[in-house]
Amino acid sequence: MKLIDSALFRSMVISGAANLSNQRKLVDDLNVFPVPDGDTGTNMNMTFSAAADALNKSDAATVTEIADIIANATIRGARGNSGVILSQLFRGISRSVKDKAEINAEDLANAFALGSATAYKAVMKPTEGTILTVSRESAEDAINVAKETDDVIAVMDALVKGAKVSLDNTPEVLPVLKQAGVVDSGGMGLYIIIEGFLLAMQGSPVVKLEQEAPQQSTSSAASAQAVISTEDIQFAYCTEFLINNPKKKAKKCKEALSRLGDSLVFVEDEDIIKVHVHTNNPGFALQEALKIGEISNIKIENMKLQHSAILFEQEGAPAKEDIPHKQFGIVSVATGEGIENLFTELGVDQLVAGGQSMNPGTDDILAACEKINADVIFVLPNNKNIIMAAQQAAEISQTEIIVIPTKSIPQGITAVLGFSPDISKEDNEASMLEMVASVKTCSVTFASRTTKFDDQDINEGDILGLTEGKLTIVGSDINVVAKDLVAENTPEDGQVITVYYGEDVTKEDAQALSDELEEIYGDCDVVCQYGGQPLYYYFIAIEG
Repeated sequence: MKLIDSALFRSMVISGAANLSNQRKLVDDLNVFPVPDGDTGTNMNMTFSAAADALNKSDAATVTEIADIIANATIRGARGNSGVILSQLFRGISRSVKDKAEINAEDLANAFALGSATAYKAVMKPTEGTILTVSRESAEDAINVAKETDDVIAVMDALVKGAKVSLDNTPEVLPVLKQAGVVDSGGMGLYIIIEGFLLAMQGSPVVKLEQEAPQQSTSSAASAQAVISTEDIQFAYCTEFLINNPKKKAKKCKEALSRLGDSLVFVEDEDIIKVHVHTNNPGFALQEALKIGEISNIKIENMKLQHSAILFEQEGAPAKEDIPHKQFGIVSVATGEGIENLFTELGVDQLVAGGQSMNPGTDDILAACEKINADVIFVLPNNKNIIMAAQQAAEISQTEIIVIPTKSIPQGITAVLGFSPDISKEDNEASMLEMVASVKTCSVTFASRTTKFDDQDINEGDILGLTEGKLTIVGSDINVVAKDLVAENTPEDGQVITVYYGEDVTKEDAQALSDELEEIYGDCDVVCQYGGQPLYYYFIAIEG
């Protein structure tokens, strides 16, 4: 076969997507890191399925039209880092074959070479032994074969065989793969896709099998203000202020404020204390603050009245241009009732459902941004596996988007506290980044699979303690692991320890942990906050 026409090109993409969909779990099971996170197979499947779905809904008849659909659909549908890398790979491939009536052997090899180069450029610090290596080495094999033959099937066959050799060698390049006894999951996903391409070219395209849909974000974006119903607002006044140059220790003030209401955020930053609290007695809150210093930047809002007005406005689903314009907006990724409520209370405009094991796509983030009528929008990914999707959204959005690369929920909450509507976008970005750098995040979760990681034998169900996403403790008791995790990070005098407990932890257990931490670290302020996050028993922030 000398040429790939538009009909075959379409069939190849749909066959590749079907092949990956059918083998998604196989790819998921190759993940080395044992925590419940966004699995590679699921992310890559949802990313590339977006292209197949778009083609199935389109009457695109030319190679150029098909190339455009593949590029746009994968970029907008990209989920997780593996999905973003895959989208960039096919962005390069689509650019290479665009404006061609048909694709010959040389075109095919060059397209995958450009795709690989595009994917490498998208990653700040490329890691070898991953999908990047598999794409590069297989493309090199295809180019060599294209020099010797004009048969497109022979070139694709060389691409698939080269990918398999490269994939099998990934454990020799990445020691963590060898230790776990697996090949790279992203590389496997790519191999499965191009295997589907080859089968279509050989006249046996893969048919997608019916299977249970993966657990993922089902809502692209939710109005942050709509998260809470008016009836659920127990304390009516959202009260915010600064305490300047406190002359006494802040611990007693914090304890008094915590008794006055809920949703207390109390952040000590050099000579200023930032306070946010919901209370029915804002005057009492200010009186307590005056006992330790001067207060300024006071803002008190009646949330019941404010929320009723917002809900009334939302009934008519106003168009973006009908929403009051402002200079800045904030979008945050969040999951868990308590976490969502806290972001809303701190002024976030739109929430995107997602987090561990639920990686929202580029299009989800764009959809949230498009609901805000602002000149500049700050996006908080709050997960390392969502940052690239957020950055990709910033690249293609018509509105200016600034991504604050938050890797955890506590970092996101702290970043919002660094935001001010009264300063420039540059100063806001600098302030938010500075606040993010001041917080250390610890997490307690469970092992989602049995594996060997960092020379540790881990069994499914073990309790895992992580610091900044790095696994450091393996145990069997949730609160014991949490205490050991905090001890490992040696809180200093005056720091704030905030315990956000998840949906699988009782308030009593969380309070018991917080009380123990307060007893151990008497010179630190300890706050117990309901997060309601799934999968993670605790997020613990150490800051100040």
